[in-house]
Amino acid sequence: MANRDRFELLILGVIWGASFLFMRIAVPEFGAFALVEVRIGIAALFLIGLLAWRGGLGHLRGSALPMMIVGIFSSALPFALFAYAVTFLTSGMTAVINTGTPMFAALVAYFWLNDRLTATRIVGLLIGFGGVVLSAWDKISFNGGSTTLAVLAALGASLSYGLGMNYTKKQLSGVPPLAAATGSSLAATLLLIPLAATNWPSVTPSLNTWLCVIALGVLCTGVAYVFYFRLIARIGPSKASTSVYLVPVFGMLWGFIFLHETITAHMLIACPIIVLGTALASGNVTFRTRTPVAEGASRA
Repeated sequence: MANRDRFELLILGVIWGASFLFMRIAVPEFGAFALVEVRIGIAALFLIGLLAWRGGLGHLRGSALPMMIVGIFSSALPFALFAYAVTFLTSGMTAVINTGTPMFAALVAYFWLNDRLTATRIVGLLIGFGGVVLSAWDKISFNGGSTTLAVLAALGASLSYGLGMNYTKKQLSGVPPLAAATGSSLAATLLLIPLAATNWPSVTPSLNTWLCVIALGVLCTGVAYVFYFRLIARIGPSKASTSVYLVPVFGMLWGFIFLHETITAHMLIACPIIVLGTALASGNVTFRTRTPVAEGASRA
């Protein structure tokens, strides 16, 4: 992997880690549905302009239904669930739970696409799941409650991302990635209009909150897609997905610096456990067994 690719993976980690900070600031004034609608709407406008500049608007025709489904599972649903989650959880903890997305993607691929799970990947799933449970253990109450629902919402968002990734692979493999991102964002924007309209804030959000939402739309969604799809083209989707490993680091860092959030021991211990489990489950890290040297063969 070239240094340029490593640098762009780092930038993606910085950007996506900041998205949880911006959501944490904006959701109290906007509410989950209105926040997500404005975020995706801004991203859709940004991506449409970029796609038009590249002369790719024609790719939006003929895949309306698949793009709508991808828009639901890759944007509308997970964004709304994460927006709800950060109402009760810190941005850092939500970012840590999000790290399990490739783990869920591997699990969905196994049950839906018959993607083979090796022993290493199964171990990775178990390790990753254990890390997620550990990260949220002090927030889970078996009697229910807001924080428990928030943890479940964050897990649901990660699962939704996994479903969206696999559906994209199955149904939109022939569509250019930028066109798929644009079409799905546009579809998600249109689908969320009724929910956003009925849950629009009665008090106009402050300028600071609007700036956070604009940053979510342009930087954390639109610009991030550009980096991500460019990395997919250069180094492939498997390596490009490793950017998610950096998200909890920067999610916790930005929350600590700007919101003075507490970084708990559970989070610090769970973070590398989730990263290891996700790396194993997604196949980015494997254990190789040494091939026995045949008798009489030369040894180096």
